Amino acid sequence: MQLNALYVDFNSYFASVEQQLVPELRGKPIGVLAVMAETTCCIAASYEAKAFGIKTGTLVSEARKLCPDIIFVEARPPVYVQYHHFLIDIVESCTHVEKVLSIDEMVCKLTGSQQQPDNALKLAAKIKSVLAEKAGSFIRCSIGIAPNTYLAKVASNMQKPDGCVLIVFNELPQRLYGLKLRDLNGIGKQMEARLNRYKITTVEQLYAANRQQLQVAWGSVEGERMYDKLRGIEPYYVKNARSSLGHSHVMPPEQRNEVGVRAVLHRLLQKACMRMRSYDLLASRISVKVKFRNKPSWQKESALSPTDNTLRLIEALEAFMQHYPVTDAEPYAVGVSFSGLVTADEVARDLFQVAPLENERKLNQAIDSLNSKFGKNTIYFGGAHEALKDAPMRIAFNHIPDMDVESDE
Repeated sequence: MQLNALYVDFNSYFASVEQQLVPELRGKPIGVLAVMAETTCCIAASYEAKAFGIKTGTLVSEARKLCPDIIFVEARPPVYVQYHHFLIDIVESCTHVEKVLSIDEMVCKLTGSQQQPDNALKLAAKIKSVLAEKAGSFIRCSIGIAPNTYLAKVASNMQKPDGCVLIVFNELPQRLYGLKLRDLNGIGKQMEARLNRYKITTVEQLYAANRQQLQVAWGSVEGERMYDKLRGIEPYYVKNARSSLGHSHVMPPEQRNEVGVRAVLHRLLQKACMRMRSYDLLASRISVKVKFRNKPSWQKESALSPTDNTLRLIEALEAFMQHYPVTDAEPYAVGVSFSGLVTADEVARDLFQVAPLENERKLNQAIDSLNSKFGKNTIYFGGAHEALKDAPMRIAFNHIPDMDVESDE
């Protein structure tokens, strides 16, 4: 089996971009925070910080204990997105980028002479060289080369930072036996515990299991896919349409009260509405969630007639807020999500509501157009007034923000 995939994984991406753009941060332990607050956690750490045991999810207070000299910087998502597209263009200048998998990961399909090991390694070296020349020496990546995307991803994790690892087919499965189960992408703490219950505690035992055993262990077809992925086969996936979207936010200390919760939820809802309309979708379900410190979360969900109208969704949010719990517990994070997403063609609309719906469409279209042209807070519904500086752009693992739609500028 030939080499088919070259996986590019940028190391400590957010922190590396900060170090590249701000020379004073180079060579120093950096923690990137979503908001500058002592009660939050690191969403990224430089390798200098990682050397002290600081990683994604480490609380600010704990990070200070581990490394008193750590420097905290506030995340700049728009900058990371712009740099992301810049890096794609650089890699594309060397070879075609087959698929972008996240803000800091992409895979290139190897073809022709590139599939020969020596040439694949030369291509990897070229990518690293051009990245250093055009993006800067602090933007480093680990590259994995293998018969399929999954094993290329595994290979990219085997040597960090700035590594390059090649796995050829005739090295399988022995090349994987030195890894732990958790070293394999898709096997987290819970999945590892589940596999252990099925007497699978090593990669060698995982590889020895047949398709049916892995299907049972995973409880889904993903187990059969894992069987293929470990053998260098590229599994087939049916591309599903987007089924949900939403936004969440860890609130700054001054907003951690009912008034702040309401304002930030309004802000998140209005952002999500604009994003949903950019996809030409309608929501048939809305849910909100508020996380409290030292108390169970509060969550409300409701079905509604499919809509992309901000006013109608605000009405649903306000109906939820009538049931907001009376409590002294501190709310520290909130979220809004839309699900049951459909296109307008899938919805049978009431003939007697044609005019109102058309007026709503024109209103939302005008708001989106003005905000896109003059800035996201040019026009907004009043419920979000006290949270205009909150809930800035965020980058999720499987969602890279569209700067034209989601930028806060």
